[in-house]
Amino acid sequence: MNLTKIFFTLYQRLIFLFEPEKAHYISLTIAETLYKSWLKRFLKSKTKKFPTDSMGIKFENPIGLAAGFDKNGDYLNFISNIGFGFVEIGTVTPKPQIGNPKPRIFRIKEEQAIINHLGFNNKGVDYLKSNLKNFRQVVPIGVNIGKNSSTPIENAYQDYEYCMRQIYSLCDYISLNISSPNTKDLRDLHLEKYMNGFLKNIKKLHEKLIKVYKMRIPLILKISPDLTEDQIISICRYVKKYEIEGIIATNTTVNKSLLQNNKYHYFQGGLSGKPLNEKSNTVIELLKTNLNNDVAIIGVGGVHSYQSAKQKMDNGAKLLQMYTGLVYSGTNLIKEIVENL
Repeated sequence: MNLTKIFFTLYQRLIFLFEPEKAHYISLTIAETLYKSWLKRFLKSKTKKFPTDSMGIKFENPIGLAAGFDKNGDYLNFISNIGFGFVEIGTVTPKPQIGNPKPRIFRIKEEQAIINHLGFNNKGVDYLKSNLKNFRQVVPIGVNIGKNSSTPIENAYQDYEYCMRQIYSLCDYISLNISSPNTKDLRDLHLEKYMNGFLKNIKKLHEKLIKVYKMRIPLILKISPDLTEDQIISICRYVKKYEIEGIIATNTTVNKSLLQNNKYHYFQGGLSGKPLNEKSNTVIELLKTNLNNDVAIIGVGGVHSYQSAKQKMDNGAKLLQMYTGLVYSGTNLIKEIVENL
């Protein structure tokens, strides 16, 4: 075991004494402070390059940070300098909101899993926009956007449009989160009766923004792992129809039976981490079969080792993202995956 792993193991034992949400805040606040200082030159990860081109974006490597880790762009110095080829911040909504009642994050350490019932808690898109404006970008940055919980599902597109207008020229891609299980009715946007109108409106604005800014920022759809095969095929049709550049597969699952510990089977929220791996892979395979090669598939859900990362890429993912894997394995996991790809 190298020194980095020894240090992380000791730090993890300490930080896991705190409840998950507080531990996340403490860890990232400390890390951002260090990476904002002169120490950054010594702390910055020197990950091997694995150049990957996708959606018109050049990535130094195909491993990225999933949305949810840094919802407001508060930790950009840290997340941009630990070896990722790209990072995705958010989910952000038009207005600030506090999310669901606490406690709302639960660790299942023995299964390298997390259940979260956060509910798009964030400081609002204007706050995130300010952070992006004041940050000197070093890796491609995506912004994950969603709707406020108070917005009716039939008007959801208006919230996404508002966010798109605010951050269009400040990021490298925009991710449309229609798949969080923690905002009431949000996943209904997967249904045909909503998806056609939703994407039609979004695409109309996208074309306008391309003309205004004279630049094409790719749109990506983040989907649920709990869809039927027919639903996935239907989504692929709309993705092709409206020329959406990529799909993130997948968000968290509501299927807690994937956990061996039945204590957590009735907890509210989405399950992420190792137990989600195979379910996410099944969706990636279906997407690969039903999409054109020019639509990027970004695999996320259960990336916890080089082997799990390779499996997703073998199944059709062009890029990968992780979050829960970082919690249990630390930033060394990024280097391990990239150097073995």
